[in-house]
Amino acid sequence: MPSYSTNPSIGIDFGTTNSSIALARANGAVELVSFPTATAVTESFRSVLYLEQRKQAGRTQIKGFTGPSAIEHYLDAEHKGRLIQSLKSYLTSRTLTGTEVFGRRYTIEDLISRILSDLRANAERQFGEPILRATVGRPVRFVGAETDEDDAFAVDRLRKAFLHAGFEAVQFEMEPIAAAYAYESTLDHDELILIGDFGGGTSDFSLLHVGPGVRSRGRTAKDLLGNSGLGLAGDSFDARIVRKLVSPALGSNSFERSYALASDRPASIIPAAPAWIYANLERWHYLSFLKTRNVAEILKSARARAQEPEKIEALINLIEEDLGYQLHQAVQRLKIELSHHDSAEFWFRDGSMDIVATVRRADFEGWIADELRSIERCVDALLTSSNIKPGEVDRVFLTGGTSFVPAVRKIFEARFTAARVRTGNEFTSVARGLALRAAETSA
Repeated sequence: MPSYSTNPSIGIDFGTTNSSIALARANGAVELVSFPTATAVTESFRSVLYLEQRKQAGRTQIKGFTGPSAIEHYLDAEHKGRLIQSLKSYLTSRTLTGTEVFGRRYTIEDLISRILSDLRANAERQFGEPILRATVGRPVRFVGAETDEDDAFAVDRLRKAFLHAGFEAVQFEMEPIAAAYAYESTLDHDELILIGDFGGGTSDFSLLHVGPGVRSRGRTAKDLLGNSGLGLAGDSFDARIVRKLVSPALGSNSFERSYALASDRPASIIPAAPAWIYANLERWHYLSFLKTRNVAEILKSARARAQEPEKIEALINLIEEDLGYQLHQAVQRLKIELSHHDSAEFWFRDGSMDIVATVRRADFEGWIADELRSIERCVDALLTSSNIKPGEVDRVFLTGGTSFVPAVRKIFEARFTAARVRTGNEFTSVARGLALRAAETSA
């Protein structure tokens, strides 16, 4: 490997739903990588991978696309390939090591590295120099992690994916701390801040001292008062919407046709399709993996026995046509609308189904009540373990898409007052902060 005189300060936020990459300049300015789309450019790169089969020169090849290009090719395809979402959520799983796509076996690291390779290539084109090192974000607690060993396992897999994508070295930083670096760059005074970083799969929190005075005297371990996190966020909210609005239209509450064997014996009540299929339907990272021969056979048999076969047929169509992206978009539209209005219309239309429902914000907040309580407990535990009272926190900085949800904001406004809660650059703050962190560690 040739050596280069430059060592750019690169920060990469590989997210469950979106990714971004940034460069910190010597003057302290931060530049984000722009990714072209069919209609514009974006600084937020969808963390998706689309694989399809193509015949070329008489041979069948598997082509891969990532980010905006993946979505565009998927939507344009007459015969859908495989659109894979939320790969970051698999990193703690010791049982799911990979998947087979069009007869070829891919590890989870292979699939993630394909996305990372394109992120790196875009950055090299924009910055005009090789990108071989990076500071990379990681959640305080990965999705599915129950122990520190689970988190370490996930970090090791993520590191391998980066190395497989052509990086020579990566260092990891907690995502909420990276967001704190981004917020700190806007300050002209020191503050004690609580950072809330809400991703697609995780919610992470950090309490720390930041500001120009902290930078000038040099950071110490005492500046970080504590971290906490849990493996739920936007995807968990999405799952509740799918469970309440989508799964019933696809037969989750439907039963088999059954008949009593005697006039005095009631007919048995058996679900038409297995519950685990609907559980996987609720999780974006599992949805595309329902497209298997085994699941197809199970659902064809269920359709034949179902009281409402048209609902099972709609489920079959959703899986066979790989409509996870369209479903994801419908759910996101509802969440966005409910963040601005007291009620909103959910609609998901396809050739075999037409789901339309009016949803009140109060109902949605009831659906996610358990998740909201988990976030509350996590924040309160961080304050307790750090021996900090809410009134001692100068500012709360929230980042990530879920920070827009009014019920989430209320958690922080109730504890710290609305005047102390701020948001900014919700989808790129972590990448900005990671680049600043890379510059600081290389200085």
